Amino acid sequence: MVVPAPRDPDLTRDILTRWLADPARLPGARITDLKTPEFTGFSSEIFMLDVEHDGGAEALAVRVAPLHYQVFPEPRFAEQYRLMRILDDQTDIPVPPVRWYEPDPGPLGAAFLVMRRIDGRVPPDAPPYHTGGWVTEIEPSERAAMWWSGLDIVARLHKIDADALDLGFLDQPHWGKLGLEQRLGYYEHYMNWAYPGPKPTATRALAWLKEHRPDEPNDPVLLWGDARIGNMIFAPGGTPRAALDWETATFGQAEEDLAWYVFLDRHHSEGLEVPPLEGFPPAAETIARYEELAGRPMRHMGWYEVLSAFKFTVIMSRISQAMIEWGWLEPDSDFPYNNNCSRLTDVILEGL
Repeated sequence: MVVPAPRDPDLTRDILTRWLADPARLPGARITDLKTPEFTGFSSEIFMLDVEHDGGAEALAVRVAPLHYQVFPEPRFAEQYRLMRILDDQTDIPVPPVRWYEPDPGPLGAAFLVMRRIDGRVPPDAPPYHTGGWVTEIEPSERAAMWWSGLDIVARLHKIDADALDLGFLDQPHWGKLGLEQRLGYYEHYMNWAYPGPKPTATRALAWLKEHRPDEPNDPVLLWGDARIGNMIFAPGGTPRAALDWETATFGQAEEDLAWYVFLDRHHSEGLEVPPLEGFPPAAETIARYEELAGRPMRHMGWYEVLSAFKFTVIMSRISQAMIEWGWLEPDSDFPYNNNCSRLTDVILEGL
């Protein structure tokens, strides 16, 4: 399954060859292989390149800013690049090293960044890793290693001194005061922008979140925004080699990232009506382990679970709208508001 209007691979190879061969980059560059991963193009396009040049050979990944369709109201592509450079240069958070950033849309129609390609495997979303793919084939001990080592990255991220790294550019004050006011303001806008039809579950969840909004007693920390094992590249044995997709990074309470980490796994099992794979621990164990790593109790995790469910329901409505516009779904399909995530969200709300 690919997005509409896929790029001509030969033309793309020629464009990237000329760009890479610039004397300031890789003189004599020759792309010996170019691949587009399956299911690319929703958030941004990705190309995998093998490149030979006068100085040797490199394996690279090219990520292009949203061109065909925006999943998020604000792509924040340049901010993602800045954050990845800072994390790579000044922290121990493993991210793919960014070689170059091209803000000019001339070559590929949109800005793009070029990263070193990291070897390893990513737990798939298609099919979700509890239902199929390589994660179902490994030992439970390796799944557990992936889960706990991924959680460790999240905890380390939350301990970063954002002020010392000058990460203020991630703040989005036009959506409200930093923290939950800003998050709810952004996602309320996103909900109404994502899909023009009915959205009963998302509307209900947002009303509940506003009515029961908790206090925020701890200083805001850097949040990944999409903290999950499906955004990590793993080596054999379960060691993370890189953390991916920083386009929704923001500031807030650590509970928000932790709840997302747990909820996405719940969605990929219970949300799809399949039992979780052996090796992935229950949510209570994950929260308890994170509390040990953070050195403080996690507060209002039920509220943050609803926030996670609400956010993913909104994202699913936007992806579904894309499917309608591209002809994959009928225009009157109820999938934008009646899908695995919305039904799981309804279950969570009914249990409150």
